[in-house]
Order: sequence, then structure tokens, then C-alpha cells
Amino acid sequence: MSQYQLISPSEIREQKLRSYDSEAIAKYYRNRPWLVIRRTFTVLWFFIRFVLGLKLDEWFNRAEENKYKRAVQLRQMLIRLGPTFIKVGQALSTRPDLIRKDFLDELIKLQDQLPPFSSALALSIIEAELGQSIGQLFRQISPQPVAAASLGQVYKAVLHTGEEVAVKVQRPNLLPTITLDLYLMRWAASWLAPWLPLNLGHDLTLIVDEFGIKLFEEIDYVNEGRNAEKFGNNFRDDPTVKVPAIYWRYSSIRVLTLEWINGYKLNDVAGILAAGLDIDTIIETGVTAGLRQLLEFGFFHADPHPGNLFATPDGRMAYIDFGMMDQLEQYTKETLAGSIVHLINQDYRHLAEDFVKLGFLTPNTDIYPIIPALEAVLGDAMGESVANFNLKTITDHFSELMYDYPFRVPAKFALIIRSLITQEGLALSLNPNFKIVEVAYPYVARRLLTGESPEMRRRLIEVLFKDDRFQWMRLENMLAIARSDGSFDLLPTAQLALQYLLSEEGQFLRRQLLLALTEDDRLHTAEVERLWNLVKDDLKPGRLFNVALGSLAGISTEGVAALIGK
Repeated sequence: MSQYQLISPSEIREQKLRSYDSEAIAKYYRNRPWLVIRRTFTVLWFFIRFVLGLKLDEWFNRAEENKYKRAVQLRQMLIRLGPTFIKVGQALSTRPDLIRKDFLDELIKLQDQLPPFSSALALSIIEAELGQSIGQLFRQISPQPVAAASLGQVYKAVLHTGEEVAVKVQRPNLLPTITLDLYLMRWAASWLAPWLPLNLGHDLTLIVDEFGIKLFEEIDYVNEGRNAEKFGNNFRDDPTVKVPAIYWRYSSIRVLTLEWINGYKLNDVAGILAAGLDIDTIIETGVTAGLRQLLEFGFFHADPHPGNLFATPDGRMAYIDFGMMDQLEQYTKETLAGSIVHLINQDYRHLAEDFVKLGFLTPNTDIYPIIPALEAVLGDAMGESVANFNLKTITDHFSELMYDYPFRVPAKFALIIRSLITQEGLALSLNPNFKIVEVAYPYVARRLLTGESPEMRRRLIEVLFKDDRFQWMRLENMLAIARSDGSFDLLPTAQLALQYLLSEEGQFLRRQLLLALTEDDRLHTAEVERLWNLVKDDLKPGRLFNVALGSLAGISTEGVAALIGK
């Protein structure tokens, strides 16, 4: 019997759940209180034993002596409690700044070093799902799994056509454990919420529901295969990201066959260095890919732990697990991009407005008392330079505001925050001195400067103007930071900017730029000269002339008339 099985197979069939439904789950378990009571006592028993062990070590001065024993106990406890708790352990395993090293070394093993289930059972699941014998399906398949995770295990196989593939097989009887744990988590969330200070408990059950939805999506391998293809299509023109192909003929709801990826786990520093790969380049590739998912495509990987990410021998970032994904709307992407710049520019009024737009504050919240609080807390977190910025510092300081002001965490953003913090944790495990802003801000600056949508152009105007005065230094800083990436070509950006200035939409910016040039009753020639010295190497006369022609070619007769008339 599987260690995760808590309900008989007949009861599993009775549930008939293919997608998360909190009401259906609650109705099922309200009629089976003995299952709830047994699971509750099991969870409490494990955690009480663990905490008591830590306390006894502390009281009898054996903490140092027993620290590795307790780390192993923690990992084994999470494994015995099943996939829901393993997921928590996986998230913690990417946070070297939160978890002490002895615990971290053990939790890392939860990423793909979990106890496998019987290979005979796994092969029978493959045959039942795909309707053919193993010999008909594969030329060869590894006798034992090459990796075992919380929800399934992976075999390396070779198709009869010669391709090397990874065959992912789902653990048996997952549904009973997942539904029972989600029911208990939701009950605990509803019980705890009123006891938490202010709005810390707001939407706590919705966060559990969001987690439940994603967990159910993860155990549907057809959904995962579709996610992989969508993700791969987004990065089809990016040579730094590798996404494996899906073999649909050999896949089903419980079996997924995909292209085999050779590479190094992101926490394998020795392997990456031995392959001659540059650690900082790998980090930049991963963080940039993560930012593109959030701010450009809106379709992001919500579980980027080291077991799901590999550095390939040619330096690409390979993603291999697409079960936990989420989609952001265009408005949310644009607001997120703006909020990052507002934070780095320490523009706390606009940042408070962003919190309202993103749902962290209700629309009727009076933001003016919050602005000085944001400045006091986040200003201190930022320090004297953006180089001191990191998400861990921000989240630590921001938690102070949750006690005094009506902030809440929208369910949608629980996954986003987890994804961002996990990515930063991964980067920190490779390079403890890594600062996410050194990659994030140049990317956001380039996104704003290219202004490929009207909303993104409006975000740029918000950044460049403060109290109706043009911020020359901000533009200069953005251009310098954007150009710090050797792949950034200023010419297309210049063409977009010129087209925008000559368009009807650019009327406000034209007027404001003219005012900016003559602010304080003087011509701002020094500022213009500094900007020109910054970009002149990229704007050669011949290329600049072609850009101007291209921009003018895009202006209609009506546009020219409107321009002259104004």
C-alpha cells in the first residue's frame, strides 16, 4: 500500500474529482469525520514530536550535537506526511537566507530524491494509461526511476525511433491525500483568520483555494503538456531558454513523455563550473526568463525550484516541469512593471496607487497615511543604493506594514510572490552576493523604453514626470542601465519614441518636453548634452537618418495635419 493512501480505492472512485472544488471536498469529508480526525492527529503528532525534540535539545544543550539528526527528522517527517507537505519543504529548500544550512541540505533532497514507489506498479500504470505493453512503447526503459518527486517519478527511456525521452508517471492514490490536506488547510485558514492582526488573515482561504486549483492542475499531465507547449512557444525566439518537446502519442492524464534534457541542476555549483559555464550568466538568464514570464508573457512558472531547472552544457536555462503555472492579465503585467520602477525610484505615492490597482489595498483605502509609512519602511530597506535591494529585505520590512495598515495578499499574488522569492533564493544559492535588481531594473527599463503598448508608454511618462516636471536624471539613469546590457539596441527604441512623439497620442509628451527644455526660464542644454553623450555611439548619423525616415513613413497624412495643427 502506498504511504500516501488514506482512503480506499472505492472511496477514491466515489470522489470523482478532476478539478478543485472546495465545496465538493468539504461535503465529502464532513460525512467522513473519522478520516479528518485521524489525519489531524497524524499531522499534529509529527509536528509536536519535532518541536519537542528541538526544545529538549535546547534545554539540555544538545542543539549542536543533534542538529543533523533533527534535519533528517524534518525531511523524513515531510515525506511521511505526503505531497502537500513535501511541496512546502520544496519551497523552503530554495531559501538559504531563511533556513539554516543543516535543514537546507536535507530539504534540498525533497526536490528529486524522494522514496520511489514500485517500478512494477509504475510500469503497469504506463501500460494501462497508454494501452500498449512496455516493449511496444519503448526500445528500452531504465529499470529504476532516475528521479522521484512529490507527485510522480521519472524514467529514462528510448523510443523505437531512437529519441531519448523522460517518462513521468504519477504516484498512485494522490487524490485522497491531496483533497484531505486541502480540506484541513482550508479549515485551519478559516479558523485562524479572525485571530490574525488586521488583514493578515484576509483571503487566507482564497490562497488555499488558489493552491488547491494549481495542485489539481499539476496532477493532470495533459494540462502540463499543454502548458509546456505554450511556454515553449513564448520562448521560441529566445536562444537562452530550452523547453523540451512533448510526445503526445506516449502521454495521458497520468503519464507524460517529453524530450530528455541533459544538464546540471542549478544548485550543482561544482558541475556548472566544471562545465566551463559562468555562474553570473546562468543567474542572469534565469532571472531574465522569470521576468519575461511575469511582465511580458503573463504566463509564468510558479514552482521554479532546482529540481525543475537545469543549466545545459551550452549555457541555456532548461525548464522541465510545467504542472504549476499561472496566467496574468495585461493590465496586471503593466502595473507590475510600473510598480518596480516606482519602488526603485522611491516614488511612494504612485507605489501606493499600484498597491490599490493590484488588489493589495481596497479601492476605498485612504492611501495618504500609508505613503509616509511606505517611505519609512521601504526607504530603509532600499538603503543608499538600488544595489542593496533584494526581495527578502523587502518582504521582511513590508511585513511590518501588515500589522498597522489594511494590506492583504490577493490569492493570485501568493503564487507570484512565491515564484519571485524562490527565483531569488535559487540565485542566492549560486551567488550569495547576487542582487536581483541588477538584472530586474535593466529589464524593466528596456520594457518601458521600448513602450510596445499604450499602457507601457503611459507608465514611462509616469516615471519621467514628477509633479509635472521632467526628470532628466531618471531618463539618463534608465538609458544608462538599459545600455548596460550589451544586447540592448537603442535604435529600435529611438524609432518607437520618434513615432510616438509624432503621433496624436504623443501630443502631451511633445508639449511637456518643450516645457522641460525651457523650465526655470532657461534652456536645459546641459541635460540634453549629457543625454547625447550617453547615446551618441549608438546613434550613428546613417542609422539615425534611416530611423527618422522609418518613423515618418509610419505617420499618416491625417497625423501630419494633426501634428502641424498642434
